[in-house]
Amino acid sequence: MEYIPTIGLEVHAELKTRTKMFCDSPNDADEKHPNTNVCPVCLGHPGTLPVINKSAVEHVIKVGLALGGKIADISKFDRKNYFYPDLPKAYQISQYDQPLVQGGELLGVRLIRVHLEEDTGTLVHETRDQEPETSLVDFNRAGVPLMELVTEPDIKSAGQAVAFGKELRLILRYLGVSDADMEKGHMRLEANVSLSDQRPETRDKLGTKVEVKNINSFKALGSAIEYEIKRQSELLEKGEKIKQETRGWDDIKQKTFSQRTKEEAHDYRYFPEPDLPPLEPTKVFDIEDMKRHLSELPAQKRERFQKEFALSEKQAAALIDEKNLVDFFEAAASELASEENKNAPEKSAEELLFNYLTSDLVGLMNETETDFTELKITPQQFASLINLISGAKIMSRQAKEILRKMFETGEHPEEILAKEGLETVSDEGAVRIMILEVIKENPQAVADFKKGKSASLQFLVGKSMAKLRGRGNPEMIRKILEEELSSP
Repeated sequence: MEYIPTIGLEVHAELKTRTKMFCDSPNDADEKHPNTNVCPVCLGHPGTLPVINKSAVEHVIKVGLALGGKIADISKFDRKNYFYPDLPKAYQISQYDQPLVQGGELLGVRLIRVHLEEDTGTLVHETRDQEPETSLVDFNRAGVPLMELVTEPDIKSAGQAVAFGKELRLILRYLGVSDADMEKGHMRLEANVSLSDQRPETRDKLGTKVEVKNINSFKALGSAIEYEIKRQSELLEKGEKIKQETRGWDDIKQKTFSQRTKEEAHDYRYFPEPDLPPLEPTKVFDIEDMKRHLSELPAQKRERFQKEFALSEKQAAALIDEKNLVDFFEAAASELASEENKNAPEKSAEELLFNYLTSDLVGLMNETETDFTELKITPQQFASLINLISGAKIMSRQAKEILRKMFETGEHPEEILAKEGLETVSDEGAVRIMILEVIKENPQAVADFKKGKSASLQFLVGKSMAKLRGRGNPEMIRKILEEELSSP
């Protein structure tokens, strides 16, 4: 029997704020020394009182506005009670029935809520001879502002879930509210997966929900959902019932494993946080002004780049998917617009910029493991290089040479061009003299061309380019060669 998957996602993202959610301890995900960014509040010492981080609330409101959600007039924090070694207070300050944001939509997937809570600490497990020996707790992460987004069960496939997650990560980065780096644990995913069959009496009923945790990459998200669909299908085919439970994802074995029976909301004994007053976000923040000043979102930027720079859908997507790349492109493109290139080649300056940026410059960065924060080339310098190419002052070979020197030294392309003498030889008279020498030096290739062997022409073009040390215009060389070889 064919089963219909129903999938919902829960996404946690650590927010970029100076301090933690309810205290003044630094929010620094890169801190390597354990239990350094801590204080009596985030360690849960008796008698301490939390204070709400206004920046974290503002970040969640921005996300809600970007996703078309409704910002609550009144919101409150609640205590979620459970015991675990990484939870110093034995409860987590979270939000239950009055979240900051309700509703919204992304890529056709409806959202239930976006709320704010504090993160837990981190357990570090030490082993000896591959056997667990000791578990240590690092509270640096405890109390870090954590946004949780919960979707409706609208997702029907692993691919759709991955696309949703990637677009949400981009939005968080474009809004500047989270780095959403999954390798560092800034963004964590959980998938709720259930199956229903197509019999008329059960078609509209959702199956038993299984929650899959420990998902730390989009590849793992897709694999975990596909595995769970297969596992549940096989159980149903055998006539067995699906057990409502929480399962973990084992990335090495590529399978899910049972962790515990799924808790219900009443298991956490939620009640309003007595040490924090209710929030009135629409009174504290000018919501309409925040909406007007939202950063340009990825979908809007993709559309604009296709119109403004005549990029294809695929090219625009490739840029927008990497924020540092798109910022560099846009800064360089603004410099291109200030110069007119009358001798422009077949490709526009913007397309040349895209090609040299995504292929040549990114290639050099990958080769040397350099990121944009370490790059010596400015967008303005890169635009100057593209203007030299589109103005036919240099050809591809010289451009690549100059780019490598720019990458190594940070020098301006014009300085390198003058110093190295790499400018294209565009004087037709000088090029013709060189070509006549090539013709004289290669009588066999000339004879072959006159016998109809077209490959001989390309051979002579190559010889001419070599004589000009790569500084000739191939089209000009070809034109002059054809003229000279056709004359009696």
